Amino acid sequence: MIPITVRRGSAGSYQSNDRRQARDRRRDAIAEAYPRRPVMFEFLKRRLRAQSFKRVTEVGWTIADTKAAMIWDDPEPFRRDFGRAASAKSVQGCPAAIDFDARHIVIRCPVDLHLRISLEEGRAPVLENVDGARSTIRPQQIGQMVSVVNPAEWRHPKRPILQIITPYLFLSDEVAYINQLPPFLDYQAEPLPGTLISGRFPVHIWPRPLMWAFEWHDTSKNLILRRGQPWFYVRFDTLDPSKPTRLVEAEITPPVQRYIDDLSGVTNYVNRTYALFERAKRRRPEQLLVPRTDRKASRSAAKCPMAA
Repeated sequence: MIPITVRRGSAGSYQSNDRRQARDRRRDAIAEAYPRRPVMFEFLKRRLRAQSFKRVTEVGWTIADTKAAMIWDDPEPFRRDFGRAASAKSVQGCPAAIDFDARHIVIRCPVDLHLRISLEEGRAPVLENVDGARSTIRPQQIGQMVSVVNPAEWRHPKRPILQIITPYLFLSDEVAYINQLPPFLDYQAEPLPGTLISGRFPVHIWPRPLMWAFEWHDTSKNLILRRGQPWFYVRFDTLDPSKPTRLVEAEITPPVQRYIDDLSGVTNYVNRTYALFERAKRRRPEQLLVPRTDRKASRSAAKCPMAA
C-alpha cells in the first residue's frame, strides 16, 4: 500500500485562488460597464504635466471695455534705454538685474489729471479738477472715471482712497498670479502725494479688470497724473519661477465672457472672495486664453524680452 501525503491547506489555497480570480473578473466587468470619470485632481495633473514642457508661461491680456478703448495703451515690458556699456562689468549687463526688470510689465496712464481734495470734519470729501476749463478731460468723464471710496472703508481717517477702474484684464490657462505694483523702477521727478494700493490674485481662476487704487497721504498736495507716464506695473508668479512670461493679446469668447460676468461684482456681496476660488474652479471654462489673431502685435510686444 502506497502512502498518500496530504498537504495541509492545499485545497483551501485552490479555493482561495478561485475566489480571488472571480472577484477580479467581477471588478473588471464593473469597471468596463461603468468607466470612472476623471477627477479634477487627475485633470490638473495632466495639465501641469503638459505645461512643464513649455518654454514660457503664456498670459493673455485684453481691454475689457470697448468704450474709448483707444486711450488705453498696450501693456509693454519694462525697458531701460541705456547706451553701450563702457565696462564689461557695467550694471546694465548684470543678468540678475536684466531678469528682474524684464519680468515687469508697464501700464501707462491714459489721461491727464490734476486733482485737489478737500477734507472737512463731518462732510463728504470734495474732489476738484484744478485745470478747470483747460482740462483735456470733461468734468462728466472725470466723475465717471474717478471715485472717492467711502471714508468708512479708508485705512486711515485722514488718508482718502481714490479708485479708477481700468479695462485691463489678464487671464491664463496655466497657474499664474498677477501682482500689481507701483512704478518703482521709473524715476519720478514729482512723486505722487501718496501710495498705490497693490494687490495679488490668480488670473487662471479669477480674471477681472484691474483697479488703480491710490491712498492720498499728503492731502495738502495735488495729485498730478500725465498721459503716457508709467502708471503701475504688473508681474506674474508661476509654478516655475525660472520660466519667463509671454504676453498674448486675448480674444474674449462668449463662454469666457459669461465666466467673467459671474465673477464681477461679488465683492459687493461678500468679504472673503478668496473663499470662492474652489467654486470658481468648478465653473471655469476649460480654455480661458484664446489668442487674438485679427490684430498684429505692437512693436513693444513683438520685441518683448520676456518671450526670448
